[in-house]
Amino acid sequence: MESRKEKRAFLIGRFQPFHKGHLEIVKRILSENDSIIIGIGSAQYSHTVVNPFTAGERHLMISRTLEKERIYNYYLVPIEDVNANSLWVSHVEALTPKFDIVYTNNPLVRRLFMERKYEVRSLPMVNRKEWTGTKIREKMIAGEPWENDVPDPVVEVIHEIDGISRIRQLSTTDEDITQ
Repeated sequence: MESRKEKRAFLIGRFQPFHKGHLEIVKRILSENDSIIIGIGSAQYSHTVVNPFTAGERHLMISRTLEKERIYNYYLVPIEDVNANSLWVSHVEALTPKFDIVYTNNPLVRRLFMERKYEVRSLPMVNRKEWTGTKIREKMIAGEPWENDVPDPVVEVIHEIDGISRIRQLSTTDEDITQ
């Protein structure tokens, strides 16, 4: 009997933070594939308003969430940016296990993988009005409720690392401090 080749998908995002929309996308991808590689993009950035969390913190957010969901068929790979788009796919390939299909809604990522002959699929965004990293970070800074927008393990990690205090402090200017 011939064995079936495992079908492995690739998804990349900054996950600043990992939210319920990301979780739904992971579940949808896994409904069509045997496993998923989740690339933690812009892994070298942290401690800014746009990228407040480290790659390690994002790794914790994702792995704890997937464990709670009883999802075990995944790989988490931090991927630093390469400031040469023509080299980026090779960079990703060097860091990850082989994959068959790429899921992205990012036009540049789509183009780069298509040029390398990958099958690229998009997924519908889930509750995009509320579940975006930008919107969630804005809520954190403003002191608005954000906890319902992310899975419970993400809330726990953010509290463990004092993430709310961090992002609020990062959102201030030196003029705010001297007043």
